Amino acid sequence: MQRNKKVMLYAAIILIIIVALAVILISCKITGTSSTKVADLDYTVVEDQDVPTELMKIIDEKKQNSLRLTYSTKDYIYIVAGYGTQLTSGYSIRLNEVYLGQNAIYVDTNLVGPTKSEEVNKAETYPYIVIKIEKRDDPVVFNIS
Repeated sequence: MQRNKKVMLYAAIILIIIVALAVILISCKITGTSSTKVADLDYTVVEDQDVPTELMKIIDEKKQNSLRLTYSTKDYIYIVAGYGTQLTSGYSIRLNEVYLGQNAIYVDTNLVGPTKSEEVNKAETYPYIVIKIEKRDDPVVFNIS
């Protein structure tokens, strides 16, 4: 009789552990970010002269290295993606996509180098892009390649 109670107790403990693990896994799935597109977002690529002064100072300080940053004002979020120091001219950034996922804003960019026929100057350059979207509370996830 005593042995049956122990077996039942162990079975109950194992069942509780299995249920707890299932709940944890399901909650992680629900709360995790998903890159599934919910909606396209309107954005503007911002020229240097239109970047807020404080943000331009931050970019100038950090542009030698890869940049992934956001900067908020009262009405907008500025999203900056940079690729650090390049040894020649001729580099640009392609903005592939900006969209709202289930739990985040996704920004997909990649670095485009000079073509083989393009004349380049041997001088350090610091390619980056600044985009502006309407202010939201969602985090920003960068897909940089």
